[in-house]
Amino acid sequence: MAQERNLHLVRDESAERGVRLGDVRLRNRLVTSSSLLGYGVSNAKVMAYGMSPISNFVPLERFGAITTRTVTVEPREGHFTTKDDWQLRELPGLLKRYGQALRQVDGGWLNAFGWCNVGIDAYLRDYYPRTREQNTIMSIGGFSAEEFVTLVDKVNAAVPAGEIAALEFNVSCHNVNFDFNQIIEGVLAEAVPRSNHPVILKLSPDYDYVAHARLAAKHGVSALTAINTVKGLRLDPETGTPLLKNGFGGLSGRAIKPIGLRVVKELRDADVTLPIIATGGIRTFDDCREYYWAGADAVSLGSASWFASYPGYALSPLHGVRIRNLLRRIENYEPPAR
Repeated sequence: MAQERNLHLVRDESAERGVRLGDVRLRNRLVTSSSLLGYGVSNAKVMAYGMSPISNFVPLERFGAITTRTVTVEPREGHFTTKDDWQLRELPGLLKRYGQALRQVDGGWLNAFGWCNVGIDAYLRDYYPRTREQNTIMSIGGFSAEEFVTLVDKVNAAVPAGEIAALEFNVSCHNVNFDFNQIIEGVLAEAVPRSNHPVILKLSPDYDYVAHARLAAKHGVSALTAINTVKGLRLDPETGTPLLKNGFGGLSGRAIKPIGLRVVKELRDADVTLPIIATGGIRTFDDCREYYWAGADAVSLGSASWFASYPGYALSPLHGVRIRNLLRRIENYEPPAR
């Protein structure tokens, strides 16, 4: 019965109206992608919601859900920093760090933040209580089934069932230099049954995403996120050295939209019936509709919407208007029947 429930998208007729993707309750079909808005709130006065100033001009509580930065058992500096309370006088140092972890490239962005985060305990203590008005998808990541079990247990202890939309298992990030193929089945088998919250599996286009989606269905995952960033590389044309501190990075933005659409369509063509939250290059209503036609049940705004060149951030209020208009259109949109 639980598996059958996951196969159908039904309207949520409860007091908080919205949609349901299997067991995942969303306020509408537009969510935000992991990391782009930090933890849904931050300590910075300039970037109050995390990494993007644009978010200051958009009501985050109106989204279907806000997906957090990936959090791990212990704090990680990654290839960036856990610090988020930068002062204006520290801006040059911050920009230098960004230059080593994030670069604008043709058609998108290349990043290698490397799961920089404050750790699950600090997140649950210092950030989550300040985002109760938002519907939250908590992104969690680890390097073993045991770490995912620990993360699930900590969330279970701190967050009552039904208080968040879901846990998103990030078992597909290239920026931490780890082959997740070797642990994914153990993670799903051991951690999913322990969770008091619905689980979403985030798929990579660089792994066997059809096989991973089938594993997800086998082990009781409620929905899929497709896709994570695409592994990429840029070199300094003068020196031949990588632009990013990590060397390789994750490509996001408009350039990967055709890949995201391909993955969603191939999942449906392979008879994968779990609900899909699609992400990859989404910026406009037409982008959303393309993903819905391909077979997605909801869509997620990532770097194509929340990132801008540094001078471009001066136009954050205008970007905010565009995103609010998109949100209004999606709030009452029903995807085509499959």
